[in-house]
Amino acid sequence: MNKIKHRVIYADTDAGQVVYYANYFKWFESGRRELLRNLKIDLYAIQKKNILTPVVEAHCNYFAPARYDDLVVIETKIAQIKEKSIRFENKVFRKNDKKILAEGHTVNVFVDGKKMKSIKIPDNIKRKLKLG
Repeated sequence: MNKIKHRVIYADTDAGQVVYYANYFKWFESGRRELLRNLKIDLYAIQKKNILTPVVEAHCNYFAPARYDDLVVIETKIAQIKEKSIRFENKVFRKNDKKILAEGHTVNVFVDGKKMKSIKIPDNIKRKLKLG
């Protein structure tokens, strides 16, 4: 599991200073990126090899609003590793009171960037993922 912090900026919010729903998916992406970085998986290096990891499924349940200037924590973990995909689960909570704001998941599939067809997760990456 990996945790990152994010201070809600004005650009994250709508006219009511509540975080716009789609921004939670950006936070999920930040959590994924940092989890993979901590596992020594370099997404940029993978892309240079024409391997992409697009999101093919995304879901979020919202429980309470995050507001302008809140400090939130995004917890990300690997929930499932399949032959060609990874499921990440995320929780977002407010740091000061630990109130759960949202939780959701994404599924990323490994794709040959030239053929745009799914591929098996490379063995060296799969080994690192299992450490997460």
